[in-house]
Amino acid sequence: MRVKPSKLFLLIPLAFLLVFFYVPLASILKTALWENGFTLRHISAVLANDYHRRVIVFTIGQAIASTLLTLALGLPGAYIFARYDFPGKRVIKAVLTVPFVMPSVMVALGYILLFGKSGIITGLIGRDPGILYSWKGILLAHAFYNFPIVIRMVSSLWQRINPHYEEAAMALGARGWTLFRKVTLPMISPAIFASAMLTFVFCFLSFSIPLIIGGYRYATIEVDIFTSIMVLLDFKTGSALAIIQILLSMGFMYLYLRALDSYAKREEQRVFRRPVPFTRRDWLSVKGLLVGVYSLIVFVFIVSPLLAVLYDSLRFSGQWSLEWYRRIFSTEYNPMFGATTLDAIRNSLTFGLATVVLSVLVALPIAYALHRWNFRGKRLFDVLVMLPLASSAITLGLGYIRVFHTTPLYFTAWIIIAAHTVIAYPFVLRAVSTSLKKIRPNLFEAALSLGAREWKAFLRVELPLALGGVIVGAIFAFAMSIAELGATYMLAKPEYTTMTVAIYKFLGARQFGSASALAVLLMAVSTLAFMVIERVGEEVW
Repeated sequence: MRVKPSKLFLLIPLAFLLVFFYVPLASILKTALWENGFTLRHISAVLANDYHRRVIVFTIGQAIASTLLTLALGLPGAYIFARYDFPGKRVIKAVLTVPFVMPSVMVALGYILLFGKSGIITGLIGRDPGILYSWKGILLAHAFYNFPIVIRMVSSLWQRINPHYEEAAMALGARGWTLFRKVTLPMISPAIFASAMLTFVFCFLSFSIPLIIGGYRYATIEVDIFTSIMVLLDFKTGSALAIIQILLSMGFMYLYLRALDSYAKREEQRVFRRPVPFTRRDWLSVKGLLVGVYSLIVFVFIVSPLLAVLYDSLRFSGQWSLEWYRRIFSTEYNPMFGATTLDAIRNSLTFGLATVVLSVLVALPIAYALHRWNFRGKRLFDVLVMLPLASSAITLGLGYIRVFHTTPLYFTAWIIIAAHTVIAYPFVLRAVSTSLKKIRPNLFEAALSLGAREWKAFLRVELPLALGGVIVGAIFAFAMSIAELGATYMLAKPEYTTMTVAIYKFLGARQFGSASALAVLLMAVSTLAFMVIERVGEEVW
């Protein structure tokens, strides 16, 4: 039987995933489940331990609560952006969606500067609000981080609701809450569910925010795995925890993919509702008051952490100054992380660009196979290639330590780039897949009927039309790479310190001014990347 060259091309990304994701995953399974034969002793020990059981329950509980809080904060915003037009709408939407591409360590820094014992809000109200180092801080920071997902997904679908359905319901007497509950809500529910599931997965796998804001008292499974491996050097317990986490993540990821399918079908609707202007009269009504209160809440919890980091970076000994920036770039300054700031910036940019190239090369053939071919087990294949999205950076780092610690790859830049690619490529895959679904099939068929081969029709017809999705995916891969902390911290030698790792180490040394200055530079890079995404105008989720 002759195999088409295009199908052989798929083997390259699959081989990459096999070596750099599934083999490390299998190593974790072996560590926890094999000891002179198959055993469940280590998993049973974890489940029987009060502390680990409490950590697992807390991880799921905080993910559910964070998701509900994110929906509560995001849905009113999605409604406003979908239904109304007002000056600066595009800029405000871009600013509100920037947090998603911010490094989580920077989010944690912003919350420390706002709600810490010496924080800005603490100073304004005269007492500790009790947010930092508590479960409340974790929920708020997760809402900050995932708020853009709800805004973008739900508002995008809300704009596509055919107004004829609501007009027909109104003609039959439906108004207000009844109209929303019986007509609007069922139509936007795929976007609500898909955004909720994606938020839940991110909160479930969150590492930096629970570690920095929650501490060990409010540890999640990620923090527990990290502590077991990096502090206690207990690989058996770390692997058992990783297996429990992966099994739960696979279930959540399956639900997310099902929800995403339903969302994508609804999102294909070409009907766009024209937003109505939010007039001065609206601002002076109860509606305007509610929008004002909502804007204030969003400003305090979503925008102000970013502004707090910028403010702190410009204050030195109570004066406005660029001293923190001078210090992090000064050759006289001797940072504790084993590399200069310029080295950290160079490492972040190098790893980011390499991740972009590899992620696109891995994602493109897989996206094409999912888009163009029908085969038995396609749903399972989709789940397996998206599984890296449901596995954490800490679990990946653990697998790499187990598999590569005796190979020349260990402690090299290549192992970090491979880890970043595995973490980032699902975003490229999803962005490209979404773009390919929007292309009319008859264009591809027309190219075939004119004599073009399958691969040539894809490269010459479909890929140029899907280029926006490729660019968006590539930029997200870059943002993911420069924001990555867990795997980089576990695998990088001091000379491969990145900006995110450096910020984390500055935070650990309580050098908030240096951390803020470096975080502002990182924020500038992330914001620039997001502006390009906004310019291209494609949705990645």
